[in-house]
Amino acid sequence: MHAVLRHQPESIGLVLDNEGWADIVALIKCAARHGKRLDFAIIEKIVDTNDKKRFAISADQKRIRAVQGHSTQQVNIRYQEKIPPAVLYHGTATRFLASIFKQGLIAGTRHYVHLSADKSTATKVGQRYGKAIILKIEAQLMYEQGFTFHQADNGVWLTKTVPVEYMSVVEHFQ
Repeated sequence: MHAVLRHQPESIGLVLDNEGWADIVALIKCAARHGKRLDFAIIEKIVDTNDKKRFAISADQKRIRAVQGHSTQQVNIRYQEKIPPAVLYHGTATRFLASIFKQGLIAGTRHYVHLSADKSTATKVGQRYGKAIILKIEAQLMYEQGFTFHQADNGVWLTKTVPVEYMSVVEHFQ
């Protein structure tokens, strides 16, 4: 479900709207055509137990979406602009550090750079890619200088880019 709702809905013939919503009945049918058994109870359990709260079911219980992290161009969720806290964090692997400090943090294939309000979440993210390193982002200063921030339903902070001058290394894990 993760890859389908965030990156490749077309891989099972699913269509997402501009806000990332998919019809749950269509998701179940498309999954079945590709050998995956889904029903509403399974989908609801995935949504409720996902540790990152990546998915949301609409109030009418008819649609589902990933709340952030899309790479598919058909989705362009209109998040409300929000004033960030003074500092946010970004977890990555040490092997990416040279590139990051050359070009800043960029969204790449995703729509936004993902930032965390706490170091522990950033650490978990960084450890997925190898030896973790935590970057401190001067988010309030960026905001004051015209950068836009949003916050997804699951608490992840989003911005289009983080230039090098707004970041520093705060923790390096062995």
